[in-house]
Amino acid sequence: MAEDGKWADAEKAKNAGNDHFKENNYAKALAAYTLAIELSEGDDDDGLDSLDGLQEKNPSIQIYYANRAFCHIKMESYGSALTDSTKAIEAKPEFPKGWYRRGTAFLALGRAKDALKDFTQLCKLIPQDKEAREKLKSCQKQVQAAKFAMAIGSEATKPVSETLDLDKMTVESTYAGPVYTSGKITLEFCKELMQWQKDEKTLAKKYAYEIVFDMIALLKSSTTLVDIEVPDDGEFTVCGDVHGQYYDLLNIWEINGMPSVTNPYLFNGDFVDRGSFSVEVIIILFAWKLLYPKAMNLSRGNHETRNMNKLYGFEGEVAKKYDEELYQLFCEAFCLLPLCHVIANKIFVVHGGLFSTDNVTLDSIRRVNREQEPPDEGLMTEMLWSDPQAGRGRVPSKRGVGVAFGQDVTENFLKTNDLKMVIRSHEMKEEGYEVEHGGQLVTVFSAPNYCDQMGNKGAFIRLDGKTLTPKYTSFSAVPHPNVRAMQYANPMLGQLFGM
Repeated sequence: MAEDGKWADAEKAKNAGNDHFKENNYAKALAAYTLAIELSEGDDDDGLDSLDGLQEKNPSIQIYYANRAFCHIKMESYGSALTDSTKAIEAKPEFPKGWYRRGTAFLALGRAKDALKDFTQLCKLIPQDKEAREKLKSCQKQVQAAKFAMAIGSEATKPVSETLDLDKMTVESTYAGPVYTSGKITLEFCKELMQWQKDEKTLAKKYAYEIVFDMIALLKSSTTLVDIEVPDDGEFTVCGDVHGQYYDLLNIWEINGMPSVTNPYLFNGDFVDRGSFSVEVIIILFAWKLLYPKAMNLSRGNHETRNMNKLYGFEGEVAKKYDEELYQLFCEAFCLLPLCHVIANKIFVVHGGLFSTDNVTLDSIRRVNREQEPPDEGLMTEMLWSDPQAGRGRVPSKRGVGVAFGQDVTENFLKTNDLKMVIRSHEMKEEGYEVEHGGQLVTVFSAPNYCDQMGNKGAFIRLDGKTLTPKYTSFSAVPHPNVRAMQYANPMLGQLFGM
């Protein structure tokens, strides 16, 4: 056993990692599993065994790789999870968790066909395992549904917005909530809607449809990159990911004031998914946008996409609270959202990050076609998915999509476009924000106690119009109704990748 003799220290590190994992401290767990792997590489004094290809390996190393893959999945580093789970499989092909972890990582990346292969192999290894068979069956359904959707999509079908007749929709006589009148939204309506949804009541279906219809019409006049002006005596607030945490969103406005012409906001993507109040979040954000088109700015995140919505809950939540057609309407709106903003000609704000090539100009970004689901690669995908890294240069992203870029990449982009700073979101931070790349890049994340378990703070950034100096405010999570995060997610992910 690994507990005895030569590999005792590695097993001790693994056990420490397990303890950290149980406490949801995934970064420390990751470090402990990494130590266990390093201690398992063998220690040959004369090196002769390694020359003969006989270097001894820890017989438990596949467990350490699978455990570290699980950490990567929890931390949304799906590319790294694929790497570690593959190493677990290579170390011991008959080890079920290696196939399970890799299948889960494939699924999280929307690669259902690849996931299906791994879950098929998993069931061959443990054919009597009920949970494994359920995972396989669920994955088979997803692959079939994707094929059907592709077949339907190949036909010349019109968008939902062009086929629905809202005049035929009625509001039940028992409905006593806020009333939306297309083209005549008021501040009073937004305030009533905030409270109505806070009380766990649902906006009438007809009004929800009308709000999204009106948003589609408004967004059609927008652009891929939006320029925002801030007067010298004004201020401007940038918020990061909200992820369906409606009650924490309301708390931002409690702390920093409701949106208005003199209190403008930019919400930097990932409004939906994971949190189970995504419908409430997106409807109130759309309502504020309709009331104050220039004072409420919304940018697309990687979760305003079909692949992510199918896995992480928004599609299921809309279907549960309203219907599938409304979800399709939301998808139309998401494809019209801007991909980035420039504040006062100096601050570039984007959900994910920068690019795989140097010298990308703002004009080249303006030419990007945003009216689509993100392709496998290119400027649009990198804006939605990329992350900064310490040091310099570029490496493949740990997420499996986009790129990890260093300080020199940020400096080149800023110099090329005569900019001062990059603000981005996309990553949870313990204090809700983190300043990197010599102060030229900052991450802001506005979902405290992410997924009801991470214990992090949220944050927002307030800029003054004259100097654009960022002021950071961190805040803690507030209570919400007893509906767990990921309630509407794909069951395989909603169980938080367990096994």
